[in-house]
Amino acid sequence: MDERARRWRLVLGGAAEGALQGADAGMDAALAALYERGAGLGASAPRVARWLGDIREYFPSTVVHVMQKDAIERLNLTRLLLEPEMLEAVEPDVHLVGTLLSLNRVMPDKARESARAVVRKVVAELEARLERRTRAAVTGALDRSARTSRPRRAADIDWNRTIKANLKNYLPERNTVVPSRLVGYGRRQQAVQREVVLCIDQSGSMAASVVYASVFGAVLASMRSLRTSLVVFDTAVVDLTDQLHDPVEVLFGTQLGGGTDINRAIAYCQGLVTRPADTIFLLISDLYEGGVREEMLRRVAAMTDAGVQVIVLLALSDEGTPQFDHDNAAALAQMGVPAFACTPDAFPELMAAAIERRSYDQRPMAAPGGHP
Repeated sequence: MDERARRWRLVLGGAAEGALQGADAGMDAALAALYERGAGLGASAPRVARWLGDIREYFPSTVVHVMQKDAIERLNLTRLLLEPEMLEAVEPDVHLVGTLLSLNRVMPDKARESARAVVRKVVAELEARLERRTRAAVTGALDRSARTSRPRRAADIDWNRTIKANLKNYLPERNTVVPSRLVGYGRRQQAVQREVVLCIDQSGSMAASVVYASVFGAVLASMRSLRTSLVVFDTAVVDLTDQLHDPVEVLFGTQLGGGTDINRAIAYCQGLVTRPADTIFLLISDLYEGGVREEMLRRVAAMTDAGVQVIVLLALSDEGTPQFDHDNAAALAQMGVPAFACTPDAFPELMAAAIERRSYDQRPMAAPGGHP
């Protein structure tokens, strides 16, 4: 069988002509068990565990993650995830963590430690991937946000602002600007320079966002120049700030699923703000409001009027275009509050832009009082 025929045979499954041999036969069986009406998997934990081992043998990890997610959704394997044998067989990823968190309240004790091990492994991988870039982006932005008219080093000169401030000194014959005044970056001390409030919607559709936001919250909380708070909500509000030293504890403090009361969550977060002009409020939500919409919008307007920088992330994940309430997003946009999805890899630059009060595409964000 040539390569083209082999690939089509694997895609079309048992209905196609041609026999497969060796590893190809194993791949075909694993695909058939999931995508041909669930043939051969059933609801047996040992059988599913063997299948999970097979797909890890035959497919790269990115494909394994997709197949695991499809198996949980298509074959209703959620119950089996409560068994330690299953948890030891799966390949940990963000989607699996979200599923486990949704089962948090019904998870038996014998599965809880296995589930924590899965969650801790994923969190460690995310921290290794994201922590250094986040710390570097935030620290650099805090340094740059302090301006000085006497920069001590050439590296401290903000050339864009210096050129803009000296355009009147342009010499056409030399095609150059002669700077009579330098604008530079100051150097921040270790005192708290910004307050960051992360307000996270824990409805079921936001599972991946909850995982990533908890990891970022822990990273930001470890920086002495920031005072970071983390709040999760559905119809109730839970402040998990005191657990930010351990993102695994934060995640097991959430309860995915249920309704949504954004207005109540924002009301609580307003009470956490002590320095409005130095506060970044990040609402991570798909904006499907189950509370009082008009009051929610009034609260956002009051925060922005007080100088708080409000940003809405419709999703913080790699899952593509999210579903969200377009009417609420449009209403926030009319207030000048950006609402958009953000990938985890883009989040460090988003935080840097927020600290410097510029938009993600480099245009200035509104400063307190409405002036750029």
